[in-house]
Amino acid sequence: MAAADDLAFDPWDPAFVSDPYPAYAGLRERGRVTYYEPTDQWLVPRHADVSALLRDRRLGRTYQHRFTHEDFGRTAPPPEHESFHTLNDHGMLDLEPPDHTRIRRLVSKAFTPRTVEQLKPYVSRLAGELVDGLVAKGGGDLLTDVAEPLPVAVIAEMLGIPESDRAPLRPWSADICGMYELSPSEETAAKAVRASDEFSAYLRELIAARRKSPGDDLISGMIAAHDEDDVRLTEQELISTAVLLLNAGHEATVNSTVNGWWALFRNPDQLSALRADHSLIPSAVEELMRYDTPLQLFERWVLDEIEIDGTTIPRGAEIAMLFGSANHDPAVFTAPDRLDLTRTDNPHISFSAGIHYCIGAPLARIELAASMGALLEKAPTLRLAAEPERKPNFVIRGLEGLSVEVG
Repeated sequence: MAAADDLAFDPWDPAFVSDPYPAYAGLRERGRVTYYEPTDQWLVPRHADVSALLRDRRLGRTYQHRFTHEDFGRTAPPPEHESFHTLNDHGMLDLEPPDHTRIRRLVSKAFTPRTVEQLKPYVSRLAGELVDGLVAKGGGDLLTDVAEPLPVAVIAEMLGIPESDRAPLRPWSADICGMYELSPSEETAAKAVRASDEFSAYLRELIAARRKSPGDDLISGMIAAHDEDDVRLTEQELISTAVLLLNAGHEATVNSTVNGWWALFRNPDQLSALRADHSLIPSAVEELMRYDTPLQLFERWVLDEIEIDGTTIPRGAEIAMLFGSANHDPAVFTAPDRLDLTRTDNPHISFSAGIHYCIGAPLARIELAASMGALLEKAPTLRLAAEPERKPNFVIRGLEGLSVEVG
């Protein structure tokens, strides 16, 4: 059994968070699985294993469909965190079949490819308007001026959240997502609980209004959706799904945008190639998501004992699949530490895989392509104005801001 105590893997070290990829290389060289005592997790760094385990039904995002906390050898969350866990545990990302299957099928009835495709003109127009504002000022913070408002507005528009109600959405999301970091503090938990309470209360009122007066929005569609036995989403499932769609629908896109442009500024040859040939945008979106992955780690519980490379991992253990490492695995990607916007063989797993594959991946691709296209077209001289600061978070990888100049 390999141990990580002599490796550079340290998710609380700012130097590691700034650039975890050398440490990942060490983990991949060490072996297929490594026990990490500080978080009591088994780290899986290689692409083939991560890809396979995401599809392995012996693992689960939850264990409560089969075991009690006591049976599974785990401690129940403290009662003061109940609001967060009620919200989180009823979303399809943290459910397993049959509940996951039922909820995803019902949500998919409202969240169709046709629905997403119809959003393209709106997304393009909004991206253009946001970039116009940035250009008019001669620059600004790419995060707050373009990267953040675009996906928040798009998913809020889809859900049917009025524009006047959208200001708290991003702060609520940020506070809730703090709980997805490793070993979150009590202060982080308190913020998540408060945000869960406030967000849930708001959505409860909105859902009640949509029941009385349905619209053509996603919340109305999810209220109306039912299966062949006329089974519908419960109110808690509606609330949890709406929060999940908002949080997942913009966190990754925001961070992919700023991580991507920061990577382009550090690789001027690739930026020049992109400026010269806008047809590279689709492959650039995929490559930038691979190169600096917005979600670095995804966890699974071991529901039934598994074996990885001769190491037995018992039921009740937790596996941490390192997406960022898998996306830099030289067994899959040629010269993985090189940014190559022309890379065509790019099976990155930034959107996960298996039954929990990101339902919003097509929308994220549309948003990322729209903002990139608008910036290339309207701000061809876009340049870095100041070195950015990396957020201290490890799991959800992003920047505090990205200061840019135009003109």
